[in-house]
This record gives sequence, C-alpha cells and structure tokens, in this order.
Amino acid sequence: MSAHKQPRPSNTRQAGDRLKLHRRHLRADGREYTVITLRPGTRARFSTNFYHQTWHILSDPYGALLLSRLLWGLSFQRRPDTVMIIDRRFIDPNPFDAEQGDPIALVPADLTHLPARTARQLGRRSAAPGSGTVRWHTWGLDQAVAEWRAQRADGTWWRQWHPAADGRAAEVSRLGGLLSVRASSSLLREWAVSVATMADHVYHGMSYTELDGPKWEPCRSDGEVQTFDDYHRRVAVAEISRREVLAAANVPGEPAEVRPLVWGRNDAVRNRSITTSAANG
Repeated sequence: MSAHKQPRPSNTRQAGDRLKLHRRHLRADGREYTVITLRPGTRARFSTNFYHQTWHILSDPYGALLLSRLLWGLSFQRRPDTVMIIDRRFIDPNPFDAEQGDPIALVPADLTHLPARTARQLGRRSAAPGSGTVRWHTWGLDQAVAEWRAQRADGTWWRQWHPAADGRAAEVSRLGGLLSVRASSSLLREWAVSVATMADHVYHGMSYTELDGPKWEPCRSDGEVQTFDDYHRRVAVAEISRREVLAAANVPGEPAEVRPLVWGRNDAVRNRSITTSAANG
C-alpha cells in the first residue's frame, strides 16, 4: 500500500481471522527485531493503568476481541525476536482519571528477550514506516472458544484434561515505558480464549479477566484485561473532569493527589452531560 492511501474502513474494523497488520524490521541494542503493529486507521483503542497492585489493559468489547486475536496469533509465531506493539496512536488516557496510558508490548517468551532499554527504543520507533503488511492467522481460536463455551454450558469443563500452560516466564509489568505482557505460547493461547469470552460475563456493562499463569506459579506482576460497554464515553468524561480539576486553584502537584479529585468529579460531569443531552433532545 502506498503511503498516501488510507486503509479501507472494512480493513480497520475487522476482528476476525486474517487481520491485516504492519510488519517492521527494527534494530535495537545490536539485535534485529520483527515488530508487528496495528495499521493506521484501526478503530480499536486501549488504555492502561495500575490499580490495586495490578496492571490493567482497558478497552471496549471490540478491543478485547482484537486483543484476543493478537495474543492467539502471536503464540504461533516462529521468528526469534518478534514482538507485537500497540503503539501510542491507539492508546487513550485511562477512563478513570485520564492519566495517559502506556503503549502495550505483547511478548512471546519462547522467542523474545526484551530488556527495558530495548523496549524503550522499539516503542519510540514502532510507528515508523512499515516494511510490509502481514495477514495475522488465528486458526483454531474460534474452535477453542466454542469448545470452552460448550464445556461451560454443559458443566463438563472440569472433566476435560488439557496440558497445563507453561507459566514460568509469565509477567505483566511496566518496562521501558511500555506495558509488557509476556508469556509462553501455551499461556498466550489460554489468555486469548479468556479474553475472547470476557463478554459472556458482564456486570453493569463491565467485564474482566485475569492474565495469570497457573495458580501455583502466578505472574510476578499480576495483570488484567477490563472492558466497558461505554469505554469511549468514560474516557471523554474523565478527560473533561481532569481539565476542570487542573484548572482550579490550589491543585495538588502529585498525581496520587489529583486522581481522587478527578474520580470525584466524574459523576458530576457525566450527569451534566446527560442533562444537557436531555435539554437538547
């Protein structure tokens, strides 16, 4: 695709098999890395935050479906030093207090060692012109999801034996300015199914799933994917709340002091928006 052409809408909104993604060959710290990124114009948006000692990836249900495809496809990659980066073009302020989220690196632990300095370099350069377009194959994900749902529905899930996912290298942590989500191929596939089926259990428009290794070998830094049906509206409300808090007199200088002020203002901003919409309706 030439640089001046825009992606077709149908190609930027899909979350099924054979996604079109961009591939870049980048050199960092003396090594050649294959960096896979979303294409410009992709509709999905994400954010991150650290709360209750847990790193969160935040999005809407569509973003979760796309993320599940990225995790599943990554688990079958065979090229050493491959990493998937969701770069800043697709990262929102978080939907709680509008602090800027971090880019996200999905790392196959079987193939890629990603030190902090290397992560920082790749994160800065991941939006550079691509080396080509790739089709992201996710054969087997739909079948794995269907099997999991069928087993849950008929109560036989606990009878099914599957090899335990290798959780020894699992880690969710902030690394070189990126949120690094690292796991073995088997655990990436397990996470992909969990993320794909999040929407089966929704409470007041919210759903979540943990990114953990086997319970006897948990991630050294726990992770979670959390979605909201009204994710984009929450982001917009938090941004307004933050602007208003920061515009007030005697604003605290520490982020930890600003966050509760933004949280406390969100309801007022949301109610004000609802009232304005009703009046204009």
